[in-house]
Amino acid sequence: MRASPIWHPFTQHGLGEAIPLVTHAEGAAIFTADGRRIVDGISSWWVTTHGHCHPRIMAAIAAQTERLDQIIFAGWTHEPAETLAHGLIEMMPEALTRVFFSDSGSTSVEVALKMALGYWANRGEPRHRLLVLEHSYHGDTIGAMSVGARGVFNQAYSPLLFEVGTLPFPGAGREQETLDALEAACRDRPAALIVEPLILGAGGMLIYPAWVLAAMREICARQGVLFIADEVMTGWGRTGTLLACEQAGVVPDILCLSKGLTGGAVPLAVTMATEPIYAAHLSTDRARMFFHSSSYTANPIACAAANANLAIWREEPVLERVASLTARQGKLLAALSSHASVRNARALGTITAIEVEADKGEYLSSLGPLLLASFSRHDLLLRPLGNTIYVMPPYCIEDADLALIYTGIVAAIEDA
Repeated sequence: MRASPIWHPFTQHGLGEAIPLVTHAEGAAIFTADGRRIVDGISSWWVTTHGHCHPRIMAAIAAQTERLDQIIFAGWTHEPAETLAHGLIEMMPEALTRVFFSDSGSTSVEVALKMALGYWANRGEPRHRLLVLEHSYHGDTIGAMSVGARGVFNQAYSPLLFEVGTLPFPGAGREQETLDALEAACRDRPAALIVEPLILGAGGMLIYPAWVLAAMREICARQGVLFIADEVMTGWGRTGTLLACEQAGVVPDILCLSKGLTGGAVPLAVTMATEPIYAAHLSTDRARMFFHSSSYTANPIACAAANANLAIWREEPVLERVASLTARQGKLLAALSSHASVRNARALGTITAIEVEADKGEYLSSLGPLLLASFSRHDLLLRPLGNTIYVMPPYCIEDADLALIYTGIVAAIEDA
């Protein structure tokens, strides 16, 4: 096979590490050209909800390719997008009445930030400051990086990033510190607070209580600060409910969705907004329109996949599968937590995480590559965050594969 010219994401090609060639996938497994069956323990970077190549989603994609592949969405529309928008409005909180399409989680966040700033500008009271949680991650585009934690991920690009107000993470015993910091920051009339509800993903699968999320929302509402919920990772059942915000009784002003929106099959994202956000941009003055788009906004094939996903949620017992997976993982996590090298075992819905005793808990911890190599040897797709190992499998995973993941984690810890 010829040497590949591909530049892979989050990959240091100078290390010369092997990159497997994947030929096909089904359910909770992917298959490689050298005949290996790999258990997908992280839903291929958190996107695959119902399983790879789900028949209903694949059929919807195939059918749509015979009708309409792509059409400009500025000034035009199509049935898959209209159906999807109405379906989302029926499924999501009632106050979220407007649906803006984009292509990925990062761009859904960019859209949310621009909506928030545009809202205040069009009201004649421009506010520019954004508030974020410590350790947060919202994507790798410029705006999304700016509202994420500073560190090795974005150090080289710091000249491009704008300043934000950072609140301390509401870890155990620090919850009131976070709320007090938010109260103080709101006195300066910021534009918005953006949060990952209940759990911070790339920041280390850090979990905080639902009552804190509810309190942050209440402070923002009282102080007139927009509240943006980035549910790109947490949405579509990952935390045990359709949205993580449900567990706190929270309805955001702006909601970001992607990843599981199409069941993980193809890229698509939406940013949903309340009527006041939309109304602030509604005018006979063309200069007040919302200036954002991409060539593939609301791609019909992607929308067809998302419509199939919504049909699965409406017609199949998805939350029962989520509850079953949560319970099954809970037992395996309890056993794993007794290992001498395991610290801070935690779970939220279908997500479990542990920390392994190591030199440092940072992303570039020397333990990470050792764990990753061991997972590969045990035919597991797991990707640790430094010394944090997390599991986030498709909801269809069977007991045997789930057991392989947790026995593989023990083996990797002992190998490392």
